[in-house]
Amino acid sequence: MNFHAPHIDYAALSPVLALTVGLCVVLLTAVFKPLRRTAPLLTLVTLGATAGLLIWQWNDPTELIAGAMRLDDLAIAISLIAVLTAAFAVLLSIGEPAAENAGRGEYHALLLGSVLGMVLLTQATNLVTLFVAIETLSIPLYILSAANRRREHSLESGLKYLIVGSLGSATLLYGMALLYGASGSTDFTGIAAGIAKTGVLGDPLVLVGIGMCAVGLAFKTSVAPFHQWTPDVYEGAPTPITSFMAVATKAAAFAVFVRFFDVALAPQASEWQPALAVLAAISIVVGNVGALGQDSLKRLLGYSGIAQAGYILGGLVVASEAGVNALVFYLAGYALMNLAAFAVVVARERETHYGDHIEAVRGLGAERPLLAWPLTISMLGLAGLPATVGFIGKLYLIEALVEGDYTWLAVFIAVGTMISLAYYLRVVAAMWMRPDAEALPAIAGASPEADPVDPNAGRRWYLLAPALLAAAATVFFGVIPQPLVEFAQHAGASLF
Repeated sequence: MNFHAPHIDYAALSPVLALTVGLCVVLLTAVFKPLRRTAPLLTLVTLGATAGLLIWQWNDPTELIAGAMRLDDLAIAISLIAVLTAAFAVLLSIGEPAAENAGRGEYHALLLGSVLGMVLLTQATNLVTLFVAIETLSIPLYILSAANRRREHSLESGLKYLIVGSLGSATLLYGMALLYGASGSTDFTGIAAGIAKTGVLGDPLVLVGIGMCAVGLAFKTSVAPFHQWTPDVYEGAPTPITSFMAVATKAAAFAVFVRFFDVALAPQASEWQPALAVLAAISIVVGNVGALGQDSLKRLLGYSGIAQAGYILGGLVVASEAGVNALVFYLAGYALMNLAAFAVVVARERETHYGDHIEAVRGLGAERPLLAWPLTISMLGLAGLPATVGFIGKLYLIEALVEGDYTWLAVFIAVGTMISLAYYLRVVAAMWMRPDAEALPAIAGASPEADPVDPNAGRRWYLLAPALLAAAATVFFGVIPQPLVEFAQHAGASLF
């Protein structure tokens, strides 16, 4: 018997190779003491090379490794979001105690390992590739969440994420096994052909398999009611890692969510659309209501992310090119808005003893206007107010839902947006309408694990620059959305 090796397009695989080589090089800096300080720089170089190689492959779809992966504009668009988020996380991690505790080389190597999993996940067109990629993404994050070993909350965060993440992965794996048993194939196209013969209701394996896969992916995207881990993990994890998880993990998981449901399960879309629409509505309600009473900014952003996941899921529900376009556009805007917010949270954690409590930003408009404006723009964008990318993103989602006959879910987005104003504007009011925190006595919400105060943290370029750049992009694409619209349209067109 002759063995025929699969054809491998190394040019199309170059982003994955760049990340793998960069990961190994960064990890070696942990071994050689004089090189440890170079880990952040080498990580940024690796991410820059990966971004360049991804852009090089733009508009040139290619099947990779015997159809196990597909590099198209959808994969490239989401991968670029993940790479950008990781680059921001590297900057926010400069001076981060968790990076020092874990070791700079190990910390940044784990970050690159998670990005590698995300890039693989966006390209996955096979159940085996999907599962390997999602574990490659998740395992480094379990460790990074607990990287600050001196903080009880960080260790608790890592343990919770490990337990719940493992449960989600096991559920997803079981669902994939059932789909393989029902269709006889691990390829998405083969699954689509196999399911088309029996239909969802014609084979219990298909129905249960789809349900379990949806639950597993809902865990990864923080969709309610599978969201319970999100606020606790976001609060306890080091804030740069929280910013990375909040954006990049959600983006990569939604990419494979779209590819799996709109390719492998496309023939039975009418069967699973109502169920996902209900999940989206529940997530919008739970996220917005849960955020109302939060004093921790990271928990608030965690519940906000649950609501935003519901909005984004609406783009998948309609199972159309317009829906995918809106989903990718909103993911890109969501990344910019969240990165601006988390950069300010990191700065205030290092400037005050309040940690991530809302009191940390009290009077920020008078004390640090260059930090107050990015957080203000972020909150207004997440609330969906005009002249921000969040407003345009929600318009596109609502338009896609109305065209897809899911007007009731569009109403949920509108109502959820109105509810969200209560907690987003509360943060804005704390910054601009209240006296500064230094004039007030210590509060019960101050972090007992706070690190030594650096009064100049908010002026450090590696914190200030990401905040200002992300906030400026949030406004720019809210006023001139066309470049981001075209970016999203290329991604959607590659799938349909």
